[in-house]
Amino acid sequence: MMAWLQLCAMMGLMASVVSSISLAVAEDFGIPVVEGKKRSSSVGIVKKETHPVLFRQKRDWIWNSLYVEEEKPAPIAYKIGQLKSSQRVEVKSFKIDGEGANTIFTVDQKGDLFVTRSLDREEKSLYHLTAKMFDGNNKLIEDSGEFVVQVTDINDNTPVFPRTYNGSIMERSTIGTKVVEVRATDADDPTTANGELRYSLTHDLSAFQIDSVTGVISCKINSLDRETKSQYVVVVKAQDMRGMKSGSTATTSVTITITDTNDNIASFTRKVYDLQVPEDHKLNEKIGTLELEDRDQIQNKEPSFIIPNDSNKVFLIDLSPNKDGNLMLKQALDYETTNSYTFTVQVRENLKNLRFPADNVNSAVTTAQVNVRVLDVDEPPVFSLPIYTFTVLEERIVNNIGTVTARDPDRASKSIRYSILDKDCPISINPLTGQLSTLRMLDRELEATHMFQVRAQEEPSGLESFVKVNIIVQDVNDNKPDLAVDEIFVCENDFTNMVIGTLRATDKDDQPASFSFSLATESSNFTIKDYSNGTADIMVKQGPFSLDDPKDYSVDVRISDGGRPVQTSITKLAIKSCRCDARRVPTQCKAGARRMGVSVHALIAILLCILTILVIVILFVMRKRYQKDSLASMKNSGEIHEQLVTYDEEGGGEMDTNGYDVSILSSACNDGSLLRHPDRHPHPSLYAMVQKAPHHLPQPTACKGDMAAMIEVKKDEADHDRDGFPFDTLHIYGYEGPESLAGSLSSLESSSTGSNVDYDFLSEWGPRFRTLAELYGVDGTEYYHQY
Repeated sequence: MMAWLQLCAMMGLMASVVSSISLAVAEDFGIPVVEGKKRSSSVGIVKKETHPVLFRQKRDWIWNSLYVEEEKPAPIAYKIGQLKSSQRVEVKSFKIDGEGANTIFTVDQKGDLFVTRSLDREEKSLYHLTAKMFDGNNKLIEDSGEFVVQVTDINDNTPVFPRTYNGSIMERSTIGTKVVEVRATDADDPTTANGELRYSLTHDLSAFQIDSVTGVISCKINSLDRETKSQYVVVVKAQDMRGMKSGSTATTSVTITITDTNDNIASFTRKVYDLQVPEDHKLNEKIGTLELEDRDQIQNKEPSFIIPNDSNKVFLIDLSPNKDGNLMLKQALDYETTNSYTFTVQVRENLKNLRFPADNVNSAVTTAQVNVRVLDVDEPPVFSLPIYTFTVLEERIVNNIGTVTARDPDRASKSIRYSILDKDCPISINPLTGQLSTLRMLDRELEATHMFQVRAQEEPSGLESFVKVNIIVQDVNDNKPDLAVDEIFVCENDFTNMVIGTLRATDKDDQPASFSFSLATESSNFTIKDYSNGTADIMVKQGPFSLDDPKDYSVDVRISDGGRPVQTSITKLAIKSCRCDARRVPTQCKAGARRMGVSVHALIAILLCILTILVIVILFVMRKRYQKDSLASMKNSGEIHEQLVTYDEEGGGEMDTNGYDVSILSSACNDGSLLRHPDRHPHPSLYAMVQKAPHHLPQPTACKGDMAAMIEVKKDEADHDRDGFPFDTLHIYGYEGPESLAGSLSSLESSSTGSNVDYDFLSEWGPRFRTLAELYGVDGTEYYHQY
């Protein structure tokens, strides 16, 4: 008996040690630990809460397996398990906490656990709960332990395709080429057969296949042809329960498009093409189109054309936007030379990516005959050269520079006339022969090249062509050399052979010049040393020199250019005399004149200016003299308006009538014109002839409007007198006119004897009023009869 007890104690101790070690290892690796005793394979897990003490207490919870079947109806709560403890307590109670505690799950006094309603695993698959056990005094006997209630899955959901699928594959693809991958979902537990899906095609198509597990659709054959069928629609079925017949299914349609590749050979639509083209057709422009038939899409068509023999020198074929052949002109046509062309054209297709023969390899027409007929056109003249270049010597009249020739390319060979478009061109052309000649001498220094266009025009059609002509003017040694030298001075202390300056020359001609320098006239003071390299030094020959010497120094320099013909110029070079320091720097110089040669063109311009000024001065003097003679003749004519022009002072009363005769303004009668003596001899003044009218004679009435008539006459004379000066007096004369209601304020009419007032009493006032009495007392009859 004692041995049996020892053996039991030993086994318990070993079990406790093994349990402690297993618990520690499991906790270290994060594995949930099941504490207490297990009566069966239980899914429920209980984990004792940790106490602050360092020793491990023995857990006495005993659990059954806790499972709940999904979607199980629960009109009455049903038991799913029991909460048990190894402690022996007569009276005890249980309490649960956690997810769904006391609502979905309840516990009675015996520890039986109940479910009160139907559960959905897809909504929640696990419920975490804790349990506590109390004695009759509501004292905690067993601390809380965690357990899980697991909802078991049933196949209550069907597969679902989340979207539509479309795929594409190139025609002629190999077997197994992937098209598209389809995926369906199932809300059931994927770890069970309820959530495991299998795929299949509802119709057994010979063109495509699908992987039952991955859902990848691939090509089953290698003979897909877009031109035969360009689109396929397959129906994919997804089934759970690993594809068993009891599983739920779902279907979706997948559209598969067959894309194009270049698997057809281009073929001519005709075996013979007849085309026409005018002979003046422009190069690189289309003549006609060689239509092709190709079932491939336009982006995959790659035809190429071959023109054998020599026809490829005249024609070429380009691809049109529609991938047809455009026959283009490569070389100019001439009806008179060749009026028709016949050649063969071949078409080929780039099928390098094709692994098998094309569909229409036996039916394609790859060779066609092209007949091109050239149409005759009345063409404009054709020049023998595209551009003409001639040379001519300057300063010469050349009658035959060269000839520009053109011909009529047509068989009619019409006559051609030539002309130059530039009216200011110094070159002329013979209208019949095209021979060029100069109209005037050309000057290369003014213009070295003359460019112009020559027109060739057919008669009588008027067709014309143009060609460019260049005339290059060749140089002739026709310009004299010019002296180029800086200011030269001589110092008072310069000695013999002292170089005082360097001479150089320039020449407008294009020919290379070899200048030589010498003195045109012998000089006693200076000499020139020529180096035969285009330069020369002017040197002192003999002194002395003085700033006080009134004589100016100069030398005449002769320059020769050495050309053909030789041109020579003589230039007077002025030399200033200066007083210099030790370094020959002038400190004081006497002004000297430096005269250079003047060209003929400059002299002509100066003479023309002087002549123009002289002509202007002569014309001005002649006009002034003519105007002076006209004024003198006007003064001698005895016209009365001279007195009106010079009447520019205040009146002096009745004594003023001796100097100014104003009564003549009233002398116009009836027609308003002034009366003149026909003999035009000198007569006494009108005032001298005025006499006092007798009292028994009636006073004549002054003519109405006589002032206006006089002014109109004078105005008309002034308008028609081109030599006379305008008189401002006529423009500012303040006469109201006969139509004015206010009447005239002038006293000129008072000289008329038509007044009712008798002014005879004025003669009794003395000699100072005698003139006034004669004026107002004039006898009208005698006055008018004097004229």
